[in-house]
Amino acid sequence: MVFDSVHFDFQPYAGIDMDRYVRRTRCSWDVGWRSLLVQRFDHAPVVEDLELPGTADLHLVLAEAGHAEMETRTGGRWSRHTWSPGRLELSVPGRPALRRYRADGPMRSVQVHIPWGTVERTAAQLGGHAVDYESMAASVAAGDPLIDEIMRALGTADEVGDLYAESAAAFLAVRLLTHHRGRSDPRVPVRDDTRVRTVIALMRDRLAEPLTLADLAGEVYLSVYHLVRVFKAATGETPHRYLTRLRIEEAQRLLRNSDLPIAEIAPRCGFASPGALSAAFLRETGMRPSAYRNS
Repeated sequence: MVFDSVHFDFQPYAGIDMDRYVRRTRCSWDVGWRSLLVQRFDHAPVVEDLELPGTADLHLVLAEAGHAEMETRTGGRWSRHTWSPGRLELSVPGRPALRRYRADGPMRSVQVHIPWGTVERTAAQLGGHAVDYESMAASVAAGDPLIDEIMRALGTADEVGDLYAESAAAFLAVRLLTHHRGRSDPRVPVRDDTRVRTVIALMRDRLAEPLTLADLAGEVYLSVYHLVRVFKAATGETPHRYLTRLRIEEAQRLLRNSDLPIAEIAPRCGFASPGALSAAFLRETGMRPSAYRNS
């Protein structure tokens, strides 16, 4: 699983038996790409101790099939998010992690590695500002239809030679550095309270759970009243309204990118029943979930 390249930071993978966790079904190295590494994987359905090394490259993962509740530990703290088709993830460069999960069926992904040198050169050409990769990763996790489409195309591309790969790497670097740099959510002002970012990250990671204002406030050591005040000042919305919007956005993504029945989508987005999802979806979008899927 380890490649020999001066352009990529693959050495941290040495010594990790990745064959325990994934089976590679496609690799861009086979058609002569050296400026961008694109791979497709089938994943083990149950994982307890997957070590994800911290590399300098930008590593994008797009889930193509399967569903699982992922638990990831970085810096001594565990966080959770849902793996489902269309979920986009960016690993923060240099940050190792430990991951565990149990899937309910076959899992597949397409994964792209952009060399650190490409990212540095692109950042310099865009003004040389420091890149907040943590905010970038949070922003990417909110979704990007263009990156989604590009990764799917790269996962099936057969163009021989490196020009195609070099162009795709440059485009992805520009997209990430211009659309996903500086803040974790486009609705959060630059000068927001860091506690608001923490609450939003918690909302995203635990969409399926029955979160209460007390849960959110306790996470950042605020009273419920104070949380509502600072959250609305930063985002223009109450925490409840914001959480509902995130849940509807996740439902839209699943309706677009999966064949899951609405009865399964509802609990995965934090709704107690399909009827509750349908009512909230209608209020938010002006149409029923079934009509949205058919459109």
